[in-house]
Amino acid sequence: MTEIPGLGPVVEDAAAGWFESSPILVPLLGQEARFLVEGYDAGPDFHAAIRTFLALDRSALVAATPHIYAYYRDITELVDFVDVDIAGPDQVLDHIQPGYEITVSREADHVYVSLECNCDWEPEHGLQLVFRDGAEITKVSPYDGHVTNAAAYGDPALEGIIYRSFR
Repeated sequence: MTEIPGLGPVVEDAAAGWFESSPILVPLLGQEARFLVEGYDAGPDFHAAIRTFLALDRSALVAATPHIYAYYRDITELVDFVDVDIAGPDQVLDHIQPGYEITVSREADHVYVSLECNCDWEPEHGLQLVFRDGAEITKVSPYDGHVTNAAAYGDPALEGIIYRSFR
């Protein structure tokens, strides 16, 4: 059995290409979640990203609220069936429900921690929050599985863009 620091014993799913942890408390979310660690090579960058992510508190989500609210605004301006009214960024976190699986993976020189959430304004595509090196949110988007907007759109000019408006 493999053990990943911060996650404890993990089970390998060779067919899926990841290691899966048992549910552990994630302070940022105030709930338990399983971690799916893709491409794990026992590197210290994986361990540091997981340790850093597990040390985050709710303030890391609060820092992303302007970007999450911009996503909400884009959806409400594009479709007319959104049945939720959010007055501003300070209320947007009341309308998301974090998932119970967190993906950790490497892309280029960084390890990314990705969290899929449900959100009241976009039930089909949800909300994806990505933390580069487990430290800070570096991508807010509908869930697309990409860890950066540059990768999602195949555009290096989007590197460093947290939320890319589709308006």
